[in-house]
Amino acid sequence: MDDKILVTRSSMPPYEEYIEAIKPLWESHWLTNMGRYHRELEEKLREYMGVMELSLMVNGHMALELAIQAFDFPEGAEVITTPFTFVSTTHAIVRNRLQPVFCDVKPDDGTMDENKIEELITERTAAIVPVHVYGNVCNIEAIQEIADKYGLRVIYDAAHAFGVKYKGHGIGSYGDASVFSFHATKVYNTIEGGAVAFSEHRIYEKLYNLKNFGIRGEEIVTEVGANAKMNEFAAIMGLCNLNHIEKAFANRKIKYEYYRNEFSYMQGIRLFDEKKEATRNYAYFPILIEETYGRTRNEIYSFLRENNIYARKYFYPLTSDQVCFKNKYKNAELGNARKLANEVLVIPIYEELEMENAHNIVELIKKAGKKG
Repeated sequence: MDDKILVTRSSMPPYEEYIEAIKPLWESHWLTNMGRYHRELEEKLREYMGVMELSLMVNGHMALELAIQAFDFPEGAEVITTPFTFVSTTHAIVRNRLQPVFCDVKPDDGTMDENKIEELITERTAAIVPVHVYGNVCNIEAIQEIADKYGLRVIYDAAHAFGVKYKGHGIGSYGDASVFSFHATKVYNTIEGGAVAFSEHRIYEKLYNLKNFGIRGEEIVTEVGANAKMNEFAAIMGLCNLNHIEKAFANRKIKYEYYRNEFSYMQGIRLFDEKKEATRNYAYFPILIEETYGRTRNEIYSFLRENNIYARKYFYPLTSDQVCFKNKYKNAELGNARKLANEVLVIPIYEELEMENAHNIVELIKKAGKKG
């Protein structure tokens, strides 16, 4: 292959549609500060995602950081979370002056192992921050039962799970809050952006203050806040992409099902389980390369790059093993998470990926295994 095939590629609306949609900005000159399109996108996403409340943010990381801050946990409190995630999850906890406590994950889907949470709870535990990794839905019922038993908050990192439903309900309707990323690499994007979904209206007011310097009037600042507002260009991109989101899911599904059929019968390649009561958004396609494959994950990663296929080691190393966190926080036994981190490879999948390229990726992986 001569052209690089990246792990993902941003979905975009037709050029003319977006250009037409942003024209009014040249008339109003209202580019940010919760303008017309910010408010419109917030309302449409609330309806589309099936959530009671939603607050738009400049990006997914600030959405998570401010969502955690909105619950006013005491400084130094412990938050049980997963190490098998993008580093942003842990950054958001630490930047709130809280202590991450890393819990192992389940080998069948990469989500937090609900059976290992209780043993990590202490008198200092304030919250649980699980991740719907790759859009795989956590064991929501078990996690909520534990949280209720010990009086803990549950804040889901749902960065990968836009559009996912569980038991007929939008994934953002579970827990005390769910945080989404609308980064350009996600299945749904606003160029850069994010959102917090929740049910308590007081959290909306809190998040409004936190993302807008605490400003509540021309001469009134009620609390210390940040600047995490989504601008109007991003909101309009979100509105345009929302018009085409079902088509994006459908196009991704074609590639996803092709991959799943091909890899389900390939020796040494394992796939994550799919939860029957949850829908999928086809945002990622991770494969697990086991010993029987004949070559290591790192070898196949390099082999694909030699052929212009840019797969990713999501997530290696574990966030708990990164230089900025290693040996600083409590670690439980993380055997499953470390095994996954050494085996997982996310291969390219996106709306406009041509089936010919998907076929070539499969054939290259077959070829690499035979070489081993």
